[in-house]
Amino acid sequence: MWKLAKEIQKKTYPEIELRNTNIDAQMMWLTKNPEDYGVLVAGNMFGDIASDAFAGLIGGLGFACSAQFSADGIAVFEPTHGSAPKYAGYEVSIVNPIAMIESACMMLDYIGEDKISARIRKAITEVIEEGKVRTYDMMKMTGSADVIRNGAASTIKMTDAIIAKL
Repeated sequence: MWKLAKEIQKKTYPEIELRNTNIDAQMMWLTKNPEDYGVLVAGNMFGDIASDAFAGLIGGLGFACSAQFSADGIAVFEPTHGSAPKYAGYEVSIVNPIAMIESACMMLDYIGEDKISARIRKAITEVIEEGKVRTYDMMKMTGSADVIRNGAASTIKMTDAIIAKL
């Protein structure tokens, strides 16, 4: 992977710094200086560790979107938490939909629909800033079937609030 990364960087992105680091040192540097990083490229295991660990910097897995790109232009966009199977089967879905919606925004950016993604991101920002609708993770609750009874918004309620801002 390193050889391919060096080749792509040299030919296509010479202005972008490329570093080959081991995961333990990288995790320390990310912790100390997260502002130094815009994009990380990693294999599946280390990428999963880093994305889960540092999702906390932006509020948790409910906010962490991700994308995978192939050399031939194929891209897949998804929330870092995947489908959140831990919460499957709950009577009411409690998963924060923002990571999924932000992943869709990344897809829209990728296909050149920047204006639409900007409108959606603005709506998300307005809902978060307003603070009236918050999922369990935004309220720092542990995910469980009773979070809705304790004041957390469901997946649908959060999605509806974002749509209303559009």
